[in-house]
Amino acid sequence: MIVGTAGHIDHGKTTLIRALTGVDTDRLKEEKQRGISIELGYAYTPTPSGAILGFIDVPGHERLVRTMVAGASGIDFGLLVVAADDGVMPQTREHMAILSLLGIRRGAIAVTKSADVEPAQIEAVRGQIAQLTAQTFLQEAPVFLTNAVLPDCPGVAALRDHLHALAPDLFRVNTAKVFRLSVDRVFTLRGHGTVVTGTVHTGAVQVGRDDVDLRLMPVNRQIRVRSIHAQDRPSDIGVAGQRCALNLVGVSKEEIRRGDWIADARCFVPSRNIDVRMQILASSESMVRAWTPLHVHIGAAHYLAHAVPLSCSVLEPGQSGLVQLVFETPVCAMVGDAFIVRNAQANQTVGGGRILDPEAPDRRRRTPARLAWLAAMQAWLEGAGLDALLQQAPFGLDDVRLLRLTGSEADALSVPADAIWVGIDSNQGRRVLILRDAWRGMADRAVAVLRAFHQETPDEAGVEISRLRRMAQPAMPPSLWQVLCDELMGQGLVARNRALLHLPAHTPTLSPIETQLAENVLPLVRGGGFDPPWVRDIAAELAQPEELVRQVLRRLTRQGEVFQVVKDLFYHRDAVRQMAELILSLQMPDNIGTAAFRDAAGLGRKRAIQVLEFFDRMGFTRRVRDRRIVRADTSAWL
Repeated sequence: MIVGTAGHIDHGKTTLIRALTGVDTDRLKEEKQRGISIELGYAYTPTPSGAILGFIDVPGHERLVRTMVAGASGIDFGLLVVAADDGVMPQTREHMAILSLLGIRRGAIAVTKSADVEPAQIEAVRGQIAQLTAQTFLQEAPVFLTNAVLPDCPGVAALRDHLHALAPDLFRVNTAKVFRLSVDRVFTLRGHGTVVTGTVHTGAVQVGRDDVDLRLMPVNRQIRVRSIHAQDRPSDIGVAGQRCALNLVGVSKEEIRRGDWIADARCFVPSRNIDVRMQILASSESMVRAWTPLHVHIGAAHYLAHAVPLSCSVLEPGQSGLVQLVFETPVCAMVGDAFIVRNAQANQTVGGGRILDPEAPDRRRRTPARLAWLAAMQAWLEGAGLDALLQQAPFGLDDVRLLRLTGSEADALSVPADAIWVGIDSNQGRRVLILRDAWRGMADRAVAVLRAFHQETPDEAGVEISRLRRMAQPAMPPSLWQVLCDELMGQGLVARNRALLHLPAHTPTLSPIETQLAENVLPLVRGGGFDPPWVRDIAAELAQPEELVRQVLRRLTRQGEVFQVVKDLFYHRDAVRQMAELILSLQMPDNIGTAAFRDAAGLGRKRAIQVLEFFDRMGFTRRVRDRRIVRADTSAWL
């Protein structure tokens, strides 16, 4: 369990921690000379239950609030410290607000220097504390009267016993989520190298786990953990809720800054746009309008950003609403992370809240669909389950996106009964979680669009698969569309004729005149092989109008009998297949030159180029400079 202090400067936070643990958290020379904390201090003490209590001592000076936020972002239990002689002071109020905004739910209050004042002053301070903590997580919290400079102070002992009793209940190891640690210190040790310290937000890290890809983010540098100190003790593993020091391999001290993350590579996609639910403190002197500059604290990091209200034009003190934060540099965060914002001068806390979408778009940020998605994210954070998200995800959520949204492996999630997994990449094991009704609706839509197409163009054999997607579900990811079409074909609802999809009962129809002419045209085209006759030559031989021959050939193209290579030049499907096989045989080892194809096909250079460009357009080959590369999927051509 991590206990964090909060309170005004010189109210005795460091002295109280020393009395509780025997550790002086002021480690800097300047801190000892001035008698105040400047950097975060840490202390650890064992409890009778075997749990380790970790204490984070934060500075109370107004100018060091950013350091206080860096420490408070990783604590489980807030210890509000108020000096009996001063009472509640400005930084007491600000620290109290920060603890509440960061979502801390358990805590206690220590009144220090209590032996130095009269009982009336103690009661006055109690009244101030009650007023300050009303309607907060500390409203019913116990208050301990302490004087930490006195040996065997009863209040200190009572506070210590209280923390020891709570430690087993508050320390809950959850390793189902992926690992991430927010770096708040970095240094080097002789003989060891680079060491970072921070609080493990989620998951676990273990020495020797080569199967886990750990990265330094946001620079995306791969690293390895050589050794771990958890709660100031050597350990093979560090878990969520612990203060850990990681000895890293593969990175130097100069490459790491406070606020960086050591995390599973799948956690983050650095982004400059993050959508949040922001609460403005009632005591704030600032309002948030479009493009208001703010200092933003997430984890141990400090950023500059501009705010763009989404659900209203202005957020006034005491109000909350949806806001997009636009950062100057890429930021790493996850859904549900708490944040604090301070004004442009960084001298007052404006508010804070929770992150709803760490990969927000920079355009169309206020559309109804976008606001509905953010409302679903808010509902999910409040315990609504994945149904809320899936209702606003028409094409489902793949396992990579789910991991970044929830922080958990897909197999650890509680899947709604009305949702199904759809595999989209068997090689990588990728899946999409989608509502059963949504999947069924997409299938019905595809069949309905195909039926309407047949009714409008009965002479066409079918629709190419990518064209049908543009007609039925243009926004659907191609990989998911391919799975849907495969399922429809497997169920016998859709059939495939080479590259075309059609309903099983559909047969292309021509008029009697066109049918008779087609019976005469097709043998001429087939007989031409790799050098078929032009439309004008066919029309002359059959004594038919050119336009009628052209029309019949176009309809035969739609039926898949012939292919138009250039205007008025049609190849029979057998010749196209043979040329495709010829191209495959010419790969040397993986590309085809024009001259090689020309010689093998027995064509002139101009015709060979026309044929190769046809295969480029149809997606069989891809031109790279003066050569061609066969694309991966050639099954539709052979």
